[in-house]
Parts: sequence; C-alpha cells; structure tokens
Amino acid sequence: MKKIYLLSIISLFGFLGLTLYNICINKTTEYQNLYSSLNETYISSISTPRGRILDVNGKVLVDNQAVYTVVYRSLKGISKKQEIDIALELANILEINQDVAVSTLKEFYLLLHSDLNDSLITPEEIDLYNKRKITKEELDNLKIARITEENLNAMSKQEQKAALVYNLMNKGYYYSHKVIKKNISDEEYNLVVEKKLPGIQIELYWERTYPYHDTLRDVLGSVGSIPKEEISTYLEKGYSLDDVVGISYLEKQYEDYLKGEKAVYKVNNDNSLELVEEGKKGNDLYLSIDIDMQLQVEEILKEQIKKGKKLLNTEYYNGSYVVIGDPHNGAIKVLAGLKYINEDTFNWVEEDNINSSFTVGSVVKGASMAMAYQNNLVDIGKKINDSCVKLYLVPEKCSYKYLGYIDDITALKTSSNYYQFLLAIKLAGYKYSYDMKLPVSEREFNIYRDTFASFGLGALTGIDLPNEIKGIRGSKIAADLLLNLAIGQYDTYTPIQLLQYINTIASNGKRYALSLMDRIVDNDGNVIAKKEEVLLNQVELEPEYFERIKTGLWQVVNLGTGYGYTNPAFNPAGKTGTSEGIYDSNKDGIGDVSTVTNTYAMYAPADNPKYSMVVVSPNVSHYNGSTNYFAYINRYISKAVSDYLFSLS
Repeated sequence: MKKIYLLSIISLFGFLGLTLYNICINKTTEYQNLYSSLNETYISSISTPRGRILDVNGKVLVDNQAVYTVVYRSLKGISKKQEIDIALELANILEINQDVAVSTLKEFYLLLHSDLNDSLITPEEIDLYNKRKITKEELDNLKIARITEENLNAMSKQEQKAALVYNLMNKGYYYSHKVIKKNISDEEYNLVVEKKLPGIQIELYWERTYPYHDTLRDVLGSVGSIPKEEISTYLEKGYSLDDVVGISYLEKQYEDYLKGEKAVYKVNNDNSLELVEEGKKGNDLYLSIDIDMQLQVEEILKEQIKKGKKLLNTEYYNGSYVVIGDPHNGAIKVLAGLKYINEDTFNWVEEDNINSSFTVGSVVKGASMAMAYQNNLVDIGKKINDSCVKLYLVPEKCSYKYLGYIDDITALKTSSNYYQFLLAIKLAGYKYSYDMKLPVSEREFNIYRDTFASFGLGALTGIDLPNEIKGIRGSKIAADLLLNLAIGQYDTYTPIQLLQYINTIASNGKRYALSLMDRIVDNDGNVIAKKEEVLLNQVELEPEYFERIKTGLWQVVNLGTGYGYTNPAFNPAGKTGTSEGIYDSNKDGIGDVSTVTNTYAMYAPADNPKYSMVVVSPNVSHYNGSTNYFAYINRYISKAVSDYLFSLS
C-alpha cells in the first residue's frame, strides 16, 4: 500500500514538472507574444472620408475635402509640466485667433505660477482641506476666484494662446484624440513636424464640401459630434465618443451607409505610428433629385417672387415652395423653397416643405369627394343649383361666386364650396335648411380625416428624412368647422403631403411613401441598396369614382378654376386652393393680419403621368389695405415651372 502511495506521489510531481517545463520552455514565446499584444496600444485615425451624396445623374452634391490637422494624443507617463511646454511651443507656431474664456486663462495661470498657489488660500482653508471638510475641487475654485484681472493682463500673448491649446489638449476623454487646429498652413505644418513634440501628430481630417452651396443645404444635412442623448445608441453600434456622425436630415438618415471605416494604427515604443488596417470611405448615396432641374426651378422661383413683390397687396408675401415628383413611385425630383430678403438676396428653406404646414384651401376637394363617395353621400351626375349655406349663429358661407347648376364633377371643376357643405351636412345625418342648427360630433371629423390621411393629408408621408411633421389638427368640434374642414380651411398640411395626395389620385388610390434616395453604391461600384416602391395603403374607393374625381381634376386645369396654371397642351389634371390665415406682421407671436395663401397640385399627362407638382405660396394677399387685389403669383410660378418641365420631353 505504501509503495502504491509513493508511486502516486512520484507520478504527480513528474506530471507537474513536465507541465512547468512546457510552460517555461516550450510556451515562453507564445506567452510573451500574448503579454506583448495585451500591452500594445492601437489607435484610430481622427476621421475617414464619408460617402458622397450625388444627384440621380451622378452629379456630386456633397463631397469630402482633406485638411491637415494638428492632433494631440496623451502619452503614458507624460507630465503636466511637459504638456504645458507643448502648449507653449504650439502657441508660438500656430496662428490662433479664437477668444479664450476667462476661466481657461485662470486655470492656466495657476499652472504657470504653481509657486503662488498657497498664497491664494488661507491656512484655515488648507486646514479644512486636510481635514477633508472641503474637496480639492473646492480648494482650486477658491484659488481661481482670487486670480485678478491684473494677473491675467500680465500674461503674454503666447501664454494666453497656450491656455487655449492646453485646454484643448485636456478636453474630453483621456484616451481620445484632441483636435488642436484644423486646416493648418504649409508653414505651420513644417514647423510642427520639425519640433517633434511628444503626442503631437499631423493627420488628415475630412470635412464636407458643398459644390452647389446653399441649394438643398439643410435637407442634405450636417455632420458633427454625437448628440448627448444618443451616445449610448452609438456606443452600442461600435462608435467612439469622438466620432463625427450625421446629425440632421439625409446625413443622419443614411448614417449607417455614409460613415467610413477609420484606419487603425499601432503605437510603437518610440510613439511613432504603424498602419495596421487601411481606412475605408463610406458608401455613396444617390438621390432621386435632378440637380439641373432643381437649379432651374430655383431660378424660376427667384424671378417670379421678385415680380410678385412688385404687385399690390404683397407686403406679407415672402416666398414660395415647389415640389416635383414621380407619381408612380413617390420619388422626389425637386424640393425647392425660397424666402425673399431683398432684390438680390434669398434664403433657401427647402426643409419647410417637410416641417412647415399651411391651410391649403380647396386643393383638398379631391379627397373630400372620395369621402362622399365612400359614404354614399353623392347622387352621381345629379345637378344642383349653387348657393350659400346659413347655419344658426354662423355667418353665411358661399362659393367664391355663384356657379350655376353643378354636379359632382363640375363641383370640382368650378370649386364649389356649397356642394361640399351639403355633403358635410349629409354626413352628419341631416338635410340642409336655412338657419338650421347642425349637431356634429368627433365622428364626422374623424371620417373626413381618415379619408384625407389615406391620401396623405395630415399623415406622415414616409419620406426618408427625420423630423417630418403631420401638420396641425384643429381641436374644436363645431358645425361651421366641419364645413371648413371639408374645403381645406381648418387643419393644416405640408407641401410634401400635398404631393403625396396628388400622387395617390394619379395612381388610382395607391399611396406610395415619398423618397429622396435612389440608390446606394459601394466603393467598388456595386449597388447595395435601391429605392423600392413602398405602398403605404390603397384608398378604398371604386374605380368608377376615382375616374369621376380624375375627370373633375382634368376639367379644373383645362376648363375651370385652374386654367392657366399649366398649359392644356400637356394634358394636365389638378386642383387649386385658396385659404385664409392669420399672419404675425410685427413678430410678437400673435397673428394680427388676415392673409391669403394660394396652392396648386397637379399631375401630367393625365392619361400617363410623368410628373406631379405642388406649388404653395403663403400670404400672397391680405385684407388690411385699401384694396383687396389678389396677386396670382402661384399661377405664374406653376405655369413657368410646368412649361420648363415639359420642354425637357
């Protein structure tokens, strides 16, 4: 038994000895390599080229430009004294015109004059600190508070610049790169390289450039630091806190495609950098926008707006919007908006097409008729004599003029308000009589709004841009407001909602999501994503009723109230709208002037639509002056733009 026990012990020690030998001798290199790799430092480049944004024909709308940038990366073991010296050296080399905050100057003053630190606090305060009754931060704040303006004035220009540089060197996280100055000159470049300052590198930083300047600038979007409220989301995706990301509109919407991959470097023992992994440019985003068409429409807008401002009653008119699309798939070809500043100056406000809404008037009557057909309110082809509606305690409400005998189609052609009022009253379950009381409920409003939304009015269009709004939905329930809703004088809608609405009519009830993206292409020229038709809904309406609506809209532009908005030779169909609103003339937040907004939505040719178009001109007239003259600015714009569009065919 003892022999067996002894042999077991000998075997155990033999096994341990062989294992130890294997670790110490055979595995030494492997473990050394593992230890070495764990202690190696890898860093990323400060930026990489994002994907470009181009128009549908490949013309570049957003590009990248490389600029030489002075960057600081904190090194292991570097002292505060060394960082101060680096800051002073850079202050001598770099041209820096940025203002320096007083707090930054005071903090650097303390670093430069550490011998004065104790003289800035009392023995009692030091005793409080030693007894842990105040913190080091509180003690430092006492010192900073006692640095005088005279002390700061005694600092040299170099020291004041160095204060800013030092602040930039220590801003943010310890391990991240710190940008000291972008776009340095050749002389600055040479001097920085020559000095070989610890932790200071010159790297390429990629900035966005915009060949077409202000055109579509806001819609294209901006890039910047990760917003605080989104930090956790980006970190989960593998971003670094100092990464540049898309922060608005298209740059934000397509961030996952546009972002590039940073180059990775190994930091050697001598602090030199060794490339480990090449960076990679982001994918290119091609839009459905045609930039040549966009620019031409903008020129037409400028010309017509300037002409409009010379007409009577246009004091409060300051610009118009034009959106052009493909009614078959929701692609947007032009997204224009200009605000008049003076004869030679305009502001580009394309984003207002998405995030500003207006009362749009009778342009919505195609959807109003759809509601009536859906709810069996229309006697097809039956003619009635146009008139006015007078409800109890409500002023008389009429069409813009007496229109004679009308049916469901000619009611659209002539834009009869009376016809729509009778349908709204019928929806509530009543037959009109003079001075009648009309009980209404939320039910009737919801029926209208549900049908309107199925066309895109008062609903999100699905456009590939953040921050789209639905418009403003009136909150009050009253009989006269129901009548107003039926003729587009209550809720508000955005220009792109009007585009989706007219597209939906043109495509017989198919409501497609609007889109600015055409395709996304990788660095090898492969299409990795392409616009797809996204059908949001099909309007529930019999084809025969759609045909009646479309016939009515054809008559509007060729024979009715929309005549002159688009040349009949193009076989257009569409609807005009005029609405009243309140304008804040003195910018005090309170509307004080009653103004008129003019709208137009069309598609052409009616039998096989190639284009859809919306034109909105707010505040083209008002009722405060000595005349009620109405300037037909919207018609002039619509005619000029549609003439241009069909000159391309």
